[in-house]
Amino acid sequence: MGHDIKLTASDNFQLGAYRADPTGAPKAAVVVIQEIFGVNHHIRSVCDRFAGEGYVAIAPAIFDRVERNFQCGYSPDEIANARKFVANPDWAAMQRDTQAAIDAVSDVGAVGIVGFCLGGSVAYAAATKLTGLSAAIGYYGGAIVRFADDKPKVPTQLHFGEKDAGIPLSDVEATRAKRPDVEIHVYPGAQHGFNCNERASFDKASAEIGRSRSLDFFAKYLKK
Repeated sequence: MGHDIKLTASDNFQLGAYRADPTGAPKAAVVVIQEIFGVNHHIRSVCDRFAGEGYVAIAPAIFDRVERNFQCGYSPDEIANARKFVANPDWAAMQRDTQAAIDAVSDVGAVGIVGFCLGGSVAYAAATKLTGLSAAIGYYGGAIVRFADDKPKVPTQLHFGEKDAGIPLSDVEATRAKRPDVEIHVYPGAQHGFNCNERASFDKASAEIGRSRSLDFFAKYLKK
């Protein structure tokens, strides 16, 4: 359903991306921001599922500035290796690359963004800083609490797991207190990565509820 493409950021850096298109006329477009594991099989499948729902979906490879075409799975060794990419993240560069993805699908119509893990934080920051978006969704972004003083420019929805070892509920509540304008959902018993069916922490029930909420949110705000 999808294929690899190239994007050019505002500083002329070229990065890769995965794009999936629906079979019929698209409803709108969705930018999908990766976890720390690259634009891997899971992120590509997320794009494919959005395409199946009628959206053009595009996932920029926001680690290409560090290591081109990086992809990995979810074994303990792979997770440990992937953490090197976020030891000192270049948020500004990731925002430039995200903007390039937004711009690449802006001709479709309304554009939304959804991110997972690191991508959840990138998606939130994009909602506060970037142009061309109509809605934003973030799943278990650990840095969101640090960005919560910044007000999103578009409707924003956030998803967190109650048992996330890396994001304490105190962070979620601090975000909620600072951002009463943001829709926040906490999933009982769910851990970090609960949406990914390739991770040991996958929680099918929570993932299905989150997916339903996300699709409803985009259906509401991504209109031509």
